[in-house]
Amino acid sequence: MALRHLTPLSPFTNLTPRIPSFSVLSATTSRRNNRFSLSVMASASRKVLVPIANGTEPMEAVITIDVLRRAGADVTVASVEKELRVDACHGVKIVADALISDCVDTVFDLVSLPGGMPGATNLRDNNTLQNIVKKQASEGRLYAAVCASPAVALGSWGLLKGLKATCYPAFMEQLSSSATTVESRVQLDGHAITSRGPGTTMEYSVALVEQLFGKEKADEVSGPLLMRTKHDDQFIVTELNKVQWTCGSEPKILVPVADGSEEMEAIIIIDVLRRAKANVVVASVGDKLEILASRKVKLVADMLLDEAAKQSYDLIVLPGGLGGAQAFANSETILKLLKKQSESDRYYGAICASPALVLEPHGLLKGKKATAFPAMCEKLSDRSEAESRVVVDGKLITSRGPGTTFEFSLAIVEKFLGHEKALEIAKAMLVV
Repeated sequence: MALRHLTPLSPFTNLTPRIPSFSVLSATTSRRNNRFSLSVMASASRKVLVPIANGTEPMEAVITIDVLRRAGADVTVASVEKELRVDACHGVKIVADALISDCVDTVFDLVSLPGGMPGATNLRDNNTLQNIVKKQASEGRLYAAVCASPAVALGSWGLLKGLKATCYPAFMEQLSSSATTVESRVQLDGHAITSRGPGTTMEYSVALVEQLFGKEKADEVSGPLLMRTKHDDQFIVTELNKVQWTCGSEPKILVPVADGSEEMEAIIIIDVLRRAKANVVVASVGDKLEILASRKVKLVADMLLDEAAKQSYDLIVLPGGLGGAQAFANSETILKLLKKQSESDRYYGAICASPALVLEPHGLLKGKKATAFPAMCEKLSDRSEAESRVVVDGKLITSRGPGTTFEFSLAIVEKFLGHEKALEIAKAMLVV
């Protein structure tokens, strides 16, 4: 068995996997933090606006929406385009709840802008959104942004003047003309919250929960996410029965999705693998391309599963989410594909509920070590690696939940394309 760090110096290290506790990085004074949290908690509505655009970074949008909805926030996903569907980065298609013009008369407790390019520019150039956020700031309510958007949108609108703020490293110089730049992963100052990129978005989202609902709710929400607390060289993959994963010029990967799939897990897997230039096919298990994920995010698949099943894949990987996993377990097509994958000595994997609800009952974990979402691990016949965050056993890979999905996805990149490619992508996303 090998336990591996995703680091430039020590890819193979004998260490014991750790289950992290959670902490949010912040450079705001506790006095200001406490005063502001109390004022926000006095608001009963906790309405949140998350605008999206063509070119939005889907991980940043979806993680924010998902985490806030877990906390009970009433989140409106609003398109700044002419239609509800936006074409986000990396070929991800998201359907908004409303157009931004529908949101003008609503009072929001928080407006949170995802990043991505040209998504941040498209948000900046929308006058309706600009007016909404400027009014938000002038009336003393929360406004927030991640990645490119603190510099490209909030800074350009003059909403960070005199405040400390952070953003994606490549935009720090631009941000310096409109804010006092800091390199915190999440920065709170006054009513503004900013963050750096995909790998900081879960922390950022939990920080937003804390500002809206208080620390107790933030801790309640963050626990089941299984987040990491250190972001240098701390991510560890447990590997047994090591084999070399091979593919053609680029790995061809099937990611099925269904109503009830965990949207963070699906989007992180898709996004990370496409950043690695894998040929990722997103297939809907239902009878239409659009699926309603577990936290009510609407995603559009590339094709229906019946069409996708006509092709062969280097890897089939299942996101979790209770409803989605149950849909996979009830799909004869999915089960047939997985069994063929195993019998053909090709690669397959699953995360969260799917190892326990899909792979285990159909003999696809027989003789294998695996992990799953903690509440599902009792369903595993072999629980010896249940506490590991990512487990690779030969041609099988499994993982635990939303907060382990970056590690899971990067482990797939490393197995197919090598350690250096995985490290390059991890650094670009600010995962390490």
